Amino acid sequence: MLKGFKDFLMRGNVVDLAVAVVIGTAFGAVVAAFATDFVGGLIGAIGGTPDFGNAGVTINDSKVVYGSTINALVNFVIVAAVVYFIVVVPMRKMMSLRKGAADADTPAPSDEAVLLTEIRDLLQEQRRSL
Repeated sequence: MLKGFKDFLMRGNVVDLAVAVVIGTAFGAVVAAFATDFVGGLIGAIGGTPDFGNAGVTINDSKVVYGSTINALVNFVIVAAVVYFIVVVPMRKMMSLRKGAADADTPAPSDEAVLLTEIRDLLQEQRRSL
């Protein structure tokens, strides 16, 4: 039983996932600090209140707080934008360049290779019809 557990932990997927969680946590802390300090400062300079955490309305001596939801939404939008522009866009560009380089490295098939492929396909089609 312990050997199976050890094998499970040593599989590449589990180790990769653990590394991704650690890096994601660190990246989340950086983005949260950016959202709070930089973007919060900009919002404070424009709107006057950089932190909406205590924003809410009072109804019948009960305060309904919606500010923390606004803070979470702002943080989510910032995280999504950072991930898109810092990770997704460069990865797409890199993959398209890599794909273009791979296509450029692969020579076009010769006329003989195209003819042999057509003959092979015709022979396979004749075998199926028999």
